[in-house]
Amino acid sequence: MTKRLESKYKVNRRLGVNLWGRPKSPVNKREYGPGQHGQRRKKVTDFGVQLMAKQKLRAYYGNISEKQFRKYYQEAVRRKGDTSENLIDLLERRLDSVVYRMKFVPTVFAARQFVNHGHVTVNGRRVNIPSFLVRDNDVIEVKEKSKQLASLLDAAQSGERDVPEYIQADHRAMKGTFMRSPKLGDVPYPVQMEPNLVVEFYSR
Repeated sequence: MTKRLESKYKVNRRLGVNLWGRPKSPVNKREYGPGQHGQRRKKVTDFGVQLMAKQKLRAYYGNISEKQFRKYYQEAVRRKGDTSENLIDLLERRLDSVVYRMKFVPTVFAARQFVNHGHVTVNGRRVNIPSFLVRDNDVIEVKEKSKQLASLLDAAQSGERDVPEYIQADHRAMKGTFMRSPKLGDVPYPVQMEPNLVVEFYSR
């Protein structure tokens, strides 16, 4: 599991966006980077734009390691179809991403921990690997002993975000189904993501 060495809100300020759309993010009040030089304006090159797009997408999914993120890109290239759409599909199929989309947890970081601690089953089988890729029509369910966790109930009732159309979720039963591959336009990102620039970054 990737170790978080910096605050997730510091990531927001460094990137200059409210990456997860959370009301408490300090970037809502301070749109410049952290540190004493954060307010300096820098001329952004094409490489810088591509790098920022890559860092933003990688950070959104809980700051996946660079090695693993590059593997997703390589798999996206190997598959038929649009590489940028394939990349989004792979990221959205991660088990921790699916648990987050189903609103079983409040944040993507909590989703990774939730899966890691063995609270989730896929098609009735316990899976504790956050990067596990679910398939179409896979059923994801919270284990019976974990269904009364306070954080779980709070997340399900939160109006902060909605469950996307490519996922079905039953918050009473605490289970859901990954229905189909999402397109970029289907994914409810709070900020604009540009996977095409990520592809350009890695294909240089």
